[in-house]
Amino acid sequence: MGGVSFRPRRASVAVAALTALLVSGCATGPDRPGPAPSGATAAPTPTATTPPPDDPAARAAALVGTLGDEDLVGQVLMPYAYGSAATKVSPGSAAGNRALAGVDTPAEMIAKYRLGGLILVGFSADDPTSGNQETTNVDSPKQVHELTTGLREAAGRLPTGAAPFLIGTDQEYGVVTRITDGVTALPSALAAGAAGDPALTEAAWRAAGAELAAMGINLDFAPVADVLATRSTVIGSRSFGADPKRAAAQVGGAVRGLQGAGVGATVKHFPGHGHSAADSHQELPTLTQSPTALAAGAWPPFKAGIDAGAMAVMSAHLDVRSIDPGTPATFSHKLLTDVLRNQLGFQGVVITDGMNMPPAKRWSPGEAAVRALNAGNDLILMTPNVGQAYDGLLAALRGGSLPRARLVDAATRVLTMKFRLAGQPAPAMSTLNDPAHRAAADALAAAAVTVLRGACGTAGVAGPVTVTSSGGRDQTRKLLTEALTAAGARVVPSGGTIVHLVGYGDGAGDLRADAAVTVAMDTPYVLAKAKSPTLLATYSSSRASMTALAGVLAGKARPGGRSPVKVTGLPATTCAS
Repeated sequence: MGGVSFRPRRASVAVAALTALLVSGCATGPDRPGPAPSGATAAPTPTATTPPPDDPAARAAALVGTLGDEDLVGQVLMPYAYGSAATKVSPGSAAGNRALAGVDTPAEMIAKYRLGGLILVGFSADDPTSGNQETTNVDSPKQVHELTTGLREAAGRLPTGAAPFLIGTDQEYGVVTRITDGVTALPSALAAGAAGDPALTEAAWRAAGAELAAMGINLDFAPVADVLATRSTVIGSRSFGADPKRAAAQVGGAVRGLQGAGVGATVKHFPGHGHSAADSHQELPTLTQSPTALAAGAWPPFKAGIDAGAMAVMSAHLDVRSIDPGTPATFSHKLLTDVLRNQLGFQGVVITDGMNMPPAKRWSPGEAAVRALNAGNDLILMTPNVGQAYDGLLAALRGGSLPRARLVDAATRVLTMKFRLAGQPAPAMSTLNDPAHRAAADALAAAAVTVLRGACGTAGVAGPVTVTSSGGRDQTRKLLTEALTAAGARVVPSGGTIVHLVGYGDGAGDLRADAAVTVAMDTPYVLAKAKSPTLLATYSSSRASMTALAGVLAGKARPGGRSPVKVTGLPATTCAS
């Protein structure tokens, strides 16, 4: 697949130059598919000349010039919906959609509110973000492809139908992975940080992007650019590590990979969720670092993502005391406009974190949407009530508390991103789990395996092996057992050399004192309490990571990774560089 063409500087100039011309021309709009909640008005006659087909910003500005209030407001909304199909849903999903948006199906939601996009949500076993995932849209890759096709058909009938409908998801790989079956599973971001090779990261994320594109997803809410400065359980192995420069190189590689496959990348969670151990899915975390400390310790990965051409940045519900105390960054003009736009130079689309999370729900959905847009966000994600958010934005626009220029600017940025994604040929579904894609994931996982205790050359085990784990990891044990057998090792139910697996959420009580080898499949902090003579880390429980671990345990591969976070009392690796 051909790469995406990026012109961030040119696009920003075009947006700024044309916004002023469009502000007075967008006051009214067409009453097109589906009655809007408010009365629609007649559209102005378009006067713009046809823009060059290779200039996304000019195409976006020309289209915005033809849109009315209702369509402009719809373009800045990206809610979730209930159901696994666009037009036919279960009674329970229909009830959920009625409570959320006053309609029965996702397709009806798109038509009624002229939506700019939808986010697909789902669950994985150890997902720390599950608290605000109120439904699931994911059963299988085939079902996802049929869903995205139906969503695009509905959006194609809107006045903005010339621009690709945004369909996004949180496909981070690791503990936050929405589509888990039938696709190539990359190792976690922390594993990539341990491998320390941005080229491997880029290749793996390019493969992942191709598979997302094949399923009809054109925006990934990844990679996580947060530096793991604290032992944050909500960020944890979603981060590339604790070193800002090393994490920055990894973020740049992931962005180039995704976008090289035609999928927009979203670096998150600005201004740096890894600098607080609190969870914004439950409360408003506080960052106490100075602006200088944040610039040096939190923002290099975001800047690397921006420099790599990232189409989007996600704002976070974080209280940055040294810059805008008491105001979540999602609603902070100082952070999103003064810092992100003006200081870091980002000119793409700023997307809120989920507006159904507690820090954003201190205001009504309408007021929260207005505040977020005025702060500098361009796309409102996962509002808890679509109708209230839509009506609130429309009322604020017509009442003057939402400046028309700000809405026009936001809608133009969103449409510019859409046109940048246009024309990318989607790969066939047969590309899913392609051998070349699995090879890219395997290479990254193999480079990540780290030995933190034990001689580098003796990480392998002799004789039969017994694989044990903390509770609830039957599938992972099965993966490792199969991989060990394929590598020539003999696995027995008991009595062999014990290899014990620990993962997300495990602590000292989940360790085994009699294990010869203990393996950390998430953040490796728990290894500080382990008594095993050999300590390994894969940072991930993916098939690729278990295959890589089996190679090390069978003595066929050298564990060349370095821990990207500090583990008390242990080196980053016992292997020489």
